[in-house]
Amino acid sequence: MTQKDITFVADFLTEHFNEAPELYNRKGKYFNVERVGQYLKDEDDDLVSPPNTEGNQWFNFLKNSTHLKDSPLLFPYYPEKSLHFVKRQMEGVIDQCLQKPADVIGKSVHQAVCMPLYKISQSEDSTPQLFKLPFLWNDKTSNIHYVLFTILENSISKIHILRRHTDTSRSVSNGIVAVEFGNILNNSINESSDSRCYSCLDAHFYDDETVTVVLKESVEQEGKERVLAQLPLS
Repeated sequence: MTQKDITFVADFLTEHFNEAPELYNRKGKYFNVERVGQYLKDEDDDLVSPPNTEGNQWFNFLKNSTHLKDSPLLFPYYPEKSLHFVKRQMEGVIDQCLQKPADVIGKSVHQAVCMPLYKISQSEDSTPQLFKLPFLWNDKTSNIHYVLFTILENSISKIHILRRHTDTSRSVSNGIVAVEFGNILNNSINESSDSRCYSCLDAHFYDDETVTVVLKESVEQEGKERVLAQLPLS
């Protein structure tokens, strides 16, 4: 250690660990702890060195305000407590605020339709992730809700489009369709059927009428071709 390091440590100890006789009866804490660290302790005990709030403009403002002084909208201040204590108090208040809406919303949700998409073997140790790229879109003009997704085991060259009416009592034609890209992007009819097979990397709705997809060649080779395609829903 350099002399500068030793001086720095000595100054720190001198400033923060001076004997404090007034603390002798406080659970054996005879010294002032480092003032930042005390706020981070996950304890319910009072701070050893609470902050001095004298002259604080916010406290003076509250004290002189008849309406704000006892307002239930202001979160209470605990000058003697650590940030962990305040955090737990605030989490409790937030949980209490969110509980009622969660109960009401939860009771209002019900299953409108059940549509099996695929089956998996029960003997497998871990269930594979077969459902990929779920993207939601709501057509407010037609009141139709869309879901775009792919099923890996089924076919990586297919993208599925599920649509439901936002009014669950009504239905729409072709509730679910699968669009297969395969070799539809071949430049000519002379190319072999499996010379250029494409799979879907990503898909999003561009607007109410159009779907944007990112395709890649499925063949294992360097410089795979990427295609950005716009597909009309019609």
